[in-house]
Amino acid sequence: MYVKEIWRYPAKSMAGEPLTKANLSPLGIDGDRVVLVVNPAGRVVTARSHPQLLGHKGTTGPNGVPLVDGRPWTDASVLHDVRAIADSGATLIHNETEDRFDVLPLLVATDGAITAFGRDGRRLRPNIVIGGVTGLAERQWPGRKLRIGHVIIDIDSLRGRCVMTTYDPDTLEQESIVLKDIVQRFGGKLGLNCAVAQGGTIEQNQRVELL
Repeated sequence: MYVKEIWRYPAKSMAGEPLTKANLSPLGIDGDRVVLVVNPAGRVVTARSHPQLLGHKGTTGPNGVPLVDGRPWTDASVLHDVRAIADSGATLIHNETEDRFDVLPLLVATDGAITAFGRDGRRLRPNIVIGGVTGLAERQWPGRKLRIGHVIIDIDSLRGRCVMTTYDPDTLEQESIVLKDIVQRFGGKLGLNCAVAQGGTIEQNQRVELL
């Protein structure tokens, strides 16, 4: 097995950026989901309720500053775009605590499961895609560990999927059948909730070992 893809999502619920290597800490991939949209009540706004957020792309500038569509996340035009989608009183905040994650800091998927899914793997919003996996073998992995070089990843559980999987990553067209299919064929769960037990750097094409 090997690291097929690495993804970071600097702005939560927006499109992410593919990486060739990344540093992992106890809070997942450095710079992942560090910019959040919050409403006037202080609640995080996500693409589950405001799918147009997926039409904007988060990346990381050379100085480590999160960007939205190539602009610093603090740019007034970014806030204008976000308010047009979320709420006229919405704001953007920078948060590097563990509270920014819906479940655990790392989502791992496998090429075998994505093939079985039969759709664009970006719909699953993985941080790491493991290649060289046969079929749905990942479903037997919870409770085990992955080793990538010096990095150790704890595999906690299968990820319950939500309405975000129903939106095409490029067109944002909704296909409700996608989530129904995940429920019918995969019990509503696809991908793996994971935590970083031992941090370090991982790279694309690096060998992965299941412990």
